[in-house]
Amino acid sequence: MKVRKSLLIYRRILDGIVATLVFIMVLTLMGSVAGLVFDLVGAFNAVRAGVPTHTLSHGLIDSVARDLVIDVLSVFVLIELFRTFTDYLEFHRIRLRVLAEVGIAFVLREIFIGLYNHSIEWNEILALTALLSVLVAARITAEIFQPRHVEASSSHGSTAGPPP
Repeated sequence: MKVRKSLLIYRRILDGIVATLVFIMVLTLMGSVAGLVFDLVGAFNAVRAGVPTHTLSHGLIDSVARDLVIDVLSVFVLIELFRTFTDYLEFHRIRLRVLAEVGIAFVLREIFIGLYNHSIEWNEILALTALLSVLVAARITAEIFQPRHVEASSSHGSTAGPPP
């Protein structure tokens, strides 16, 4: 009986911590989107007030576009992380499929940034591609081999976990 009570207290504390993290993630996500909007407005102002010669304007536009691409890709990674926390609150476990999706989004972000900046070497592309392949394989495997067993919940006797 004491073990169940301890586990219940542990689960409530853990749920409180994760709920706090979700709140922090919402604030971070809202801040990132607001920062993206400010960067977009700043980009329009910088291009409008840019140097009239073609070569320098092209460099300015390329620099502004690079920053916007990085910001947008970062927001997508934050969205995936937010989904991981909300999935934990809903299912009380972290699913491999969701973690693989977060990893895929992060690796794709790094690849896109490196390719866009022309600063990524062939061996780094090869390593990131291998990592991406492993993450995609893990994502596919997690989808194929979903847990189908029924776990008795301590209070309701219902199934725990996501629907198939």
